Amino acid sequence: MTTPTSMFSAMLIGPAIGDAFRKLNPAELVKNPVLFTTAVVALLLTVLLAIGGDALSVPFQLQLIVWLWLTVLFGTFAEALAEGRGRAQAASLRAAKSELTAKLADGKTIPAAQLHKGQIVLVDTGDLIPADGEVVEGVASVNEAAITGESAPVIREAGGDRSAVTAGTRVISDRIKVRVTQEPGQGFLDRMIALVEGAERQKTPNEIALTVLLVGLTIIFLIAVATIPGFASYAGGNIPVAILAALLITLIPTTIAALLSAIGIAGMDRLVRFNVLAKSGRAVEAAGDVDVLLLDKTGTITIGDRAASEFRPLAGVPIDTLAGAALLASFADETPEGRSIVALSHGKYGQSRDALPADAEIIAFTAQTRISGIRTAGSLIQKGAVDAVLRANPGVGETAAATELRRITDEVARSGQTPLAVAQDGRLLGIVALKDVVKAGVRERFAELRRMGIRTVMITGDNPLTAAAIAAEAGVDDFLAEATPEDKLALIRKEQQGGKLVAMCGDGTNDAPALAQADVGVAMNTGTQAAREAGNMVDLDSDPTKLIEVVGLGKQLLMTRGALTTFSVANDVAKYFAIIPAMFVGLYPGLGVLNVMGLASPQSAILSAIIFNALIIPCLVPLALRGVTYKPMAAGPLLARNLAIYGLGGLIAPFVGIKAIDLIVAGLNLA
Repeated sequence: MTTPTSMFSAMLIGPAIGDAFRKLNPAELVKNPVLFTTAVVALLLTVLLAIGGDALSVPFQLQLIVWLWLTVLFGTFAEALAEGRGRAQAASLRAAKSELTAKLADGKTIPAAQLHKGQIVLVDTGDLIPADGEVVEGVASVNEAAITGESAPVIREAGGDRSAVTAGTRVISDRIKVRVTQEPGQGFLDRMIALVEGAERQKTPNEIALTVLLVGLTIIFLIAVATIPGFASYAGGNIPVAILAALLITLIPTTIAALLSAIGIAGMDRLVRFNVLAKSGRAVEAAGDVDVLLLDKTGTITIGDRAASEFRPLAGVPIDTLAGAALLASFADETPEGRSIVALSHGKYGQSRDALPADAEIIAFTAQTRISGIRTAGSLIQKGAVDAVLRANPGVGETAAATELRRITDEVARSGQTPLAVAQDGRLLGIVALKDVVKAGVRERFAELRRMGIRTVMITGDNPLTAAAIAAEAGVDDFLAEATPEDKLALIRKEQQGGKLVAMCGDGTNDAPALAQADVGVAMNTGTQAAREAGNMVDLDSDPTKLIEVVGLGKQLLMTRGALTTFSVANDVAKYFAIIPAMFVGLYPGLGVLNVMGLASPQSAILSAIIFNALIIPCLVPLALRGVTYKPMAAGPLLARNLAIYGLGGLIAPFVGIKAIDLIVAGLNLA
């Protein structure tokens, strides 16, 4: 998915300006307490000017009022602009959704919005898939460009982990039957529209904590300013209300308060533009703090379509016998692995693919048994993980056949292939070797994660030798072999109990419990509906290495918020040197020494500080929306770098900016 317009195009600026004024509604503005306080102060000064209740000149008061209102408007504009970018994306998604119609099994066509969970729809070549669902019959090539932005078609088929389809994508070959898995208004497109429009964006824990801090600072400075008239009266002087108002606004953290919401919205927007759908801002922030990354091997680290490469029979077992038994055990297996076994048995060894006997009973694969097969009146054929097949046939014990099977298993595993054992009526026949292909570039990407301080763990149902070979090839830090769904959950909980934040990538139904337990669960879009529902993020490109970018975007969001907070606080310190001497120099002439900027007059200093306070907000909007650049490095050097840039920069910028504005104000006799 691509951003339809640039950051400051006319298509965004115009509506954002209108929305900025609409956000002045007190019910909206009160959600940002610091800007609300600024608006109340501006309104108070406006009323005082109307009734003539202050001693300052009218032009000076008028300028203060205008710049205070601009401060509020710049803050609401930043949020409106960030929301506008998402709204533009949502418009194209909504247009795609409005075109969807559904063809029912009886041939009747209805609007997609009338579909309900569980209904079956037919999708022919050229049709748009009307709703989120799972393919229950057929195989087709699907163009998912409307969702992912990628024009390369993908295969969707019944069974396995590539059955999930998404509303708005187009079938470009063949015909499929799809079972709807979502009620109206709850589909993938609906969630994306709500997300990019900001309708479901709630403040994250860090954002709430920072808001509480800003409110606390505002209350403290409000109390401090309220005590100043008493001190001034004691010193025999008087400070006008407008000057006190100006002091309050320069003291409170208006800069970060104005940009805080925009930073969060923009962070979510960057994730969406990177083809990752996050269900909450909390998940994005958690990604920035991830310590451990768990990756499911098949379909995540490896391409996922393991193919049978060879049969390794035990001594005394004809290879045709092994090939025939493997074919029968895989005949009803609709997974890519099962079909590859059938193809190898038939193509290379001439095994018949005739229909199964009428009395055949299919033994379905489960994550608990890790065995599939077939049972007829006179025979039982089993195929599955080596240890599972041995446990299911305790009679083989420590026989010579079992010893030879383990030897062949080790040889296959050391080569990086996955061994499956085949047994018939309690007799071990041999091994089927399945070849895994590691996705290109994953080793380099995992090295980058290591530089970020993130430990990678590969999770697989393979035996330890195969897992070790694949882990070494992929470059992960550790692995968990022969893992069941319970093992994955246990590992995640163990890491979390140790104070670690855990991210999990997966695509299969058996990954769903672990995806739900993980702090950051990234489901592949090519995966099952169960996996997509369990995760709190969905990668539309189905690239497990994308989590590197997700982590980077999470860190970028946290860094941007921290950097601009540092900049805002440093700004306030510098502004004190302008406005405090200007306020009190009449009462305490000795404070003139603090006028280090050499500002022209007290009124010019006050007005210059207020103008700078307002203008710095739109100057920082591009950085808030784009985000601070993140480079993989240790936390210490990264903190030092940001403090040097945004802390020192935030301290210096106001001295330069306020002095420049003071020269203009004095030159034009505005104060």
